[in-house]
Amino acid sequence: MNLVDSSGWIEFFKAGANGPVFKPVIEDRHALLVPTIALFEVHKVLSRSLPADLVKRCLDVMRLGRVLDLTDARAVAASTVASKHKLAMADAAMYSMAQEFGATFWTQDADYRGLDGVQYCAKA
Repeated sequence: MNLVDSSGWIEFFKAGANGPVFKPVIEDRHALLVPTIALFEVHKVLSRSLPADLVKRCLDVMRLGRVLDLTDARAVAASTVASKHKLAMADAAMYSMAQEFGATFWTQDADYRGLDGVQYCAKA
């Protein structure tokens, strides 16, 4: 299983230098977990620079994976992860969901560097 954080999705959709790193992970939709928080963050960022119809299509691609809601149990787990690793709420929620499923967590965010289960790719 794989979970791509918002930075990876944005890099992929904007065809950034690290987009090819995330492409095969995103294309393996049967093994892809997508937190609703990632949908929120990607929508927020892409809406600043892309037309609404293109943003919608991007979100539709994300929804091809298994979408994970932030339940009450996941919120509590995220709080524990946030305290342990000094992560912001959204970051902790996504990382804890990856841990819940034993998924590899794909990111460009340096805050995750060195954490278990993280595949970190520095921003180009």
